[in-house]
Parts: sequence; C-alpha cells; structure tokens
Amino acid sequence: MTYESADSPRGGVRRRTVLGGAAAAGLALAGCGDDGDAPRERRKGQKITLTFWSWVPGIDRPVDLWNRTHPEVQVKVEKVSAVNGEQYAKMHAAIKAGNPPDLGQIEFPVIPSFLLDGGLRDLAPLGAARHRDAFFAWQWGQSVFGSGIYAIPQASGPMGLFVRQDLFDRWDIPVPRTWDAYEAAAEEVRRHGSWIETFAPTNGNRFAGLAWQAGAKWYATHGDTWVVHLDDAPTRRVADYWEQLVRRKLVKTIPDRRDAWYKDIQTGAIPAWVGASWGDALLAGNAPGTKGKWRAAPLPQWQPGGRAYANWGGSTTAVFAKASYPKDALDFAVWLNTDPGSIALLLQGGYGFPSAKAGYAATALDADKDFFGGQPYSRVFADAGAHVDTSWQWGPGVDTLFQRLGDAFTDALADGSSFRSVLTKVQRQTVSDLRDKGLKAESGR
Repeated sequence: MTYESADSPRGGVRRRTVLGGAAAAGLALAGCGDDGDAPRERRKGQKITLTFWSWVPGIDRPVDLWNRTHPEVQVKVEKVSAVNGEQYAKMHAAIKAGNPPDLGQIEFPVIPSFLLDGGLRDLAPLGAARHRDAFFAWQWGQSVFGSGIYAIPQASGPMGLFVRQDLFDRWDIPVPRTWDAYEAAAEEVRRHGSWIETFAPTNGNRFAGLAWQAGAKWYATHGDTWVVHLDDAPTRRVADYWEQLVRRKLVKTIPDRRDAWYKDIQTGAIPAWVGASWGDALLAGNAPGTKGKWRAAPLPQWQPGGRAYANWGGSTTAVFAKASYPKDALDFAVWLNTDPGSIALLLQGGYGFPSAKAGYAATALDADKDFFGGQPYSRVFADAGAHVDTSWQWGPGVDTLFQRLGDAFTDALADGSSFRSVLTKVQRQTVSDLRDKGLKAESGR
C-alpha cells in the first residue's frame, strides 16, 4: 500500500497515528490505519457486490440470507484456508498488491498486524460506535485502538476440556479439574495404550491461551514503547508443564486438527482435547462415529477451586481500507453478527460463542447436544467466558510470533532443547520484529 506523508491532511488514519491516544489504552501502534481514501457513497437504487474472504464453517448460509433480503448490496463469499495462517498471508499479500477484498474474517490476535499494514478501514467515522452496546465489551474492545474502530466482533472461543467420557469411565479415570489431576489422568490413559492428547508444536494460538490462563501478559506498553513479556514466569510454568509431559511420553506431539489427529480422535488413541467452544462442531464433524461419547468439562486449574479461564481465537468481520463501499460493508458486518437469523445459521455451522449480547437463545448454543450425549455443554463455555481475564491484550505481529513459536517448538522437539529456550528465543525475535516494523520495543524484565 502506498502511504502519503505522516502529516498528510487528508481524512483517515495516518502513518504515525494511533500512537499517543492508543498508548493510554495500552496499545501503541505506529504506521497504522486505513489509506485515507474518502468513503464512496452508493447511490439510491445502485446495485453493488462486495467480496468477503472467510473460513467460517457454513458462512455461505447467512450470506445467502443477506443476499435474499438485500438485493441492492450483494455479498460474494470467497473461502480461504485457515491452515497455518494461510488466510492471513493471502490477505497481507492482497493489501500489498492493492487489491484486497472488501471484507475479511480476522481473528482478535492479528488485528494489530493488519493495522501495521495500513490494511483496515477505521469504522468510527462511519458511525460504528453506535453498535458498541450490542456486543460484549471486552470483545468489542479487541478491535478498538485509540479512537479508531477497526472491525466488528463475531465470536469468542472460551477454553475448556473435551473428553471421551466412555473411555474415562471404562478406565476409571476422573475427569481432571486441576493440571496436577490432568497429569495423573495422562499417566492412567497411557497405561491403557492411548495418549491423553497432543502437544501441537505449531499451535501458538492454543499455547497463548494456556499462558493467558496461567496469568501471563505477553504485551504491555510503557509510553510509546512495546514491552514483550513472552518469557515471563506464568508462561515458563506452562512451558515446563508441557515439556515434562512430552519428555515422559504422556502426550503425542503431532499437529492437532490434521488427518492423523482426527484419526486418533475417532479411534480413541487420543481421548481428550484442551480446546475452545467452537470445538463442538469440529469434533462432531470429524468424528461422527463417536457420537454420544464426548463431554465438555471446565479447563483444568492451577489451583484447586480456581476459576481462571482464557480464550482461544475469537473472530471479527473487518472492512479493508480499500473497500469499494465501506459504509455498506459495515452494514453487512453488523448485520452478520447481530441479526437473529444470521446468528442462528452461524451457530448451526459451529462458529463459536456469539460476540453479540442478544439475538439467540441459550439452548441454541448447544448445536451438537446429541453428539455430547445430551449434555447442555454450552454452560461450561458460558461460565468460562464469564471468567476470562479481560486484561489480556494482543500486540502487533502476533501472526509472526505464532509462526516463530511453531518453528522453535518444532526444533526443540527435534534437538531436545528446553521449552524455556523457545520462550527466550521467540521473545528476542519478537522484539527484533517490532523494531524492524519501526516500533519502539524492548524485552520485559
């Protein structure tokens, strides 16, 4: 994308903005925001088509509903792969080439990276703030930087534990409520020839959620400087915990959500999964032969009786800076994530916990209740969502950070180096990455 000077007088967010005001909110970004193009206004009666890149299961159905009820503004869905961040690489490339779609599905953690690209439209001048109260506050805040609003929240992913209740019962293993109990369960599962689950080395997003639950704070700001705390005590605790499970061969180390993992899920070779609320549809869709055997339980706690939870993922509908008709794109994004008919279809597709406060019944969240043996399992995730530590904040370059974590954990598994060394290495790399982007950054102490 071509930028004007930092002091360009045209409307929009400039290269050096979202800095001072955002820092007050704990977010300081340089080189952010939209390209300053004045929004195009659709003439009355004019018919247009907006493009929307998404990987959400069943997204075509709510889009079809929109298209049937909004004949003048049609939306064309283009599916993108969500494997190893492929969707974001494609989006960043499109931004660089100057031909992004009008809208895109972007997760909470990577919104800042798109701001660094200048790739997102600031929706505040289009009146987005009037929709704020329709959404849970902490999720709305994931896309607010300074006075700018850069996406409409869609869904969150409070974390929990999925277990094959039939196998745990057969093996007389209690569902673990603490991480100590989880380790004991892993030992028992291994005695029966299975592995409780996998430590997926390339899944930085899940590792972040586990660190979040443990009390980590990976990003902070001091004035206009980003402070990276990836190598903090809570994250070390999580790294040490999973490293000893790996060294003792109590867990596998294959990637999750791939063919080999799905096979293990179906056969019982892996009878548990630390996942997120959207995992109900993933399990039901990929292990239909295990219908009725799974249950959801709260995320194991570090302290008995604790109620510390975290979020894995969480998604938004963002409007790209070069959207042809950003006001219409905003209208669609709000409708998609608040209209009761749209939410019902999204829930049927298994997109996670709605960011909207209303427009659905609690029972609708149990879309795969039969798969979970009649359990009203959404209560587990609703309680987790109500106790997520909302002080966690993402910073810029998280997509790169996840890639670096994946590479470093993979190397550590291959050469036997410690997981703590992964944290030290990736923290150093992350600080360097931020500085390379023109940001002030330092390692936390």
